[in-house]
Amino acid sequence: MAKRGMLFVISGPAGAGKSEIVKTLLRKHPDVHLSVSCTTRAPREGEINGVHYHFVTEERFDELIREDAFYEWAHVHQNRYGTLKEVVRKQLNEGNDLILEIDVQGCQQVLKLNPDAVGIFVCPPSRDNLEKRLRNRGTETEESIRVRLNNVAGEVATAYTYDYVIIHQDWSDVPNALEIAADEVYAIISAKRCELENRRAFLDQLSAQLRA
Repeated sequence: MAKRGMLFVISGPAGAGKSEIVKTLLRKHPDVHLSVSCTTRAPREGEINGVHYHFVTEERFDELIREDAFYEWAHVHQNRYGTLKEVVRKQLNEGNDLILEIDVQGCQQVLKLNPDAVGIFVCPPSRDNLEKRLRNRGTETEESIRVRLNNVAGEVATAYTYDYVIIHQDWSDVPNALEIAADEVYAIISAKRCELENRRAFLDQLSAQLRA
């Protein structure tokens, strides 16, 4: 039987750089897979339906809730986001190590449902840097920025429940901060793959060969 994949949940405040870190990680390491979430928010410039998110209407999102189709879902910054059970199960059953890039609320749900999931929290180096990143996006209204910044303290407070914390440094101070953060995430994935429980089947097989 093929080994079941591992689930890694990456979360943190809006503007911390989660999406860029994940994109960099996937570009460098095609052995890691990403679960594409559903959202009711409008696509940002350059985002592709089915690649970055499954963009759905509020009505369709309600239907998916009634169908119990979500692994987790939550209201985040005036929109809704959700992870489909079918997507997660298929990838893990095929032996793929899977990343969920989701909000803090969703991550808490996943960690309760799946104690084996690995929680990785992405932090900005400071509040000022976070605000700068949000403004540099050029996609947020003043109201949206205000809402997101007001939510940050509560989101960072949940970091204590995660397994790992990544500090995504200010690019002005650390030009290769994105690469460093992506490499740190992959180091976590590599370390989990090398844990005894994930090498036990190999050790059993090797031991049997050596005793033959």
